[in-house]
Amino acid sequence: MSNRRRRARAGRVIFGVAAVAAVGAAAAAGLGLPERGSDAGTPTSTLPAKTAQVSKQTLVDTENHDGKLGHGDSRTLSGRGAGTLTEVPAVGAVVQRGQALYRADNTPVVLLYGSMPSYRNLTVGDEGADVKQLEENLAELGYTGFTVDDKYSSSTASAVKKWQGDLGITKTGTVEAARIVYATGAVRVDEHKAEAGDPAGGAILAYTSTVPVVSVDLDPEDHRLAKSGTAVTVKLPDGKSVAGKIAVVQTVIQPAQGNTPAETKYRLSITPDDTKAFDGLDQMTVTVTFTAGKRENVLAVPVQALLALAEGGYGVQVVENGAAKVVAVKVGLFAAGKVEVTGDGISAGTVVGMPG
Repeated sequence: MSNRRRRARAGRVIFGVAAVAAVGAAAAAGLGLPERGSDAGTPTSTLPAKTAQVSKQTLVDTENHDGKLGHGDSRTLSGRGAGTLTEVPAVGAVVQRGQALYRADNTPVVLLYGSMPSYRNLTVGDEGADVKQLEENLAELGYTGFTVDDKYSSSTASAVKKWQGDLGITKTGTVEAARIVYATGAVRVDEHKAEAGDPAGGAILAYTSTVPVVSVDLDPEDHRLAKSGTAVTVKLPDGKSVAGKIAVVQTVIQPAQGNTPAETKYRLSITPDDTKAFDGLDQMTVTVTFTAGKRENVLAVPVQALLALAEGGYGVQVVENGAAKVVAVKVGLFAAGKVEVTGDGISAGTVVGMPG
């Protein structure tokens, strides 16, 4: 059973403790609690064999879920031009702005940065956001002599000719749509979909981000954990723990398979606080620890100190001046074997009974 399933089961038992009083003694015994029968305010004839003190502390309830350390979701790149595929970068290679993602008929198809796809040929007289995106990239690559705006001018065409000359292709001053692939940043070649000698018009390669991330899929009932910016801890297979945070939260639908219906999941992308913490790591299972709840400076007792009251609810056996009595308490957060309690006469240092 996975850490996530074990923790989820434990969470359902612990957080269902308030319902134990309603379902009877058998369920209470399952939590290590005594059967119902004590009455609040009733003195007991015998002192407990063991005791513990009420403590004032911060309770942190955590949940563990399995994650996969990799480079995030991959995206397939398909060629849009004719010809023959002549070169594909090695798997794991990083391609940056201005470099070739692949070569067809021994000419490069170039990576540029941007969010708008290359959807048309660009030439003098064209206007639009795609023109500005191209010009921004030319400027970043060191080409000058034009104004970065949304107009493809003759000056832009001159800069394009210089760029085409450096790429080793015909200097036309017109940018072919199939010559450019836009991505939001540098990419990492994740998988080959074709090899040199194949047609350049189909799926060629799959790529990912260059930044290692941890992906975690959560069930809908765990939505409270799926908050962007939340701090988490990632435990690597070698036992090392890395601090990180949730960078992206996506809702994804996993298609039905056979008799298994489609499922909705929250897919989290987690990045380390230290950007070098995941360097050199890829394709491994990790454990991600989430903080499910936190209560600061509260009164807490061991869970075993709780008594199920005959009238409903819970209490603790307070030991004072050589005598013991049952005091009703209100329970709050459960965490790490402790439970938050409040009640009349309950304070830090109060001595309570424990099962022998």
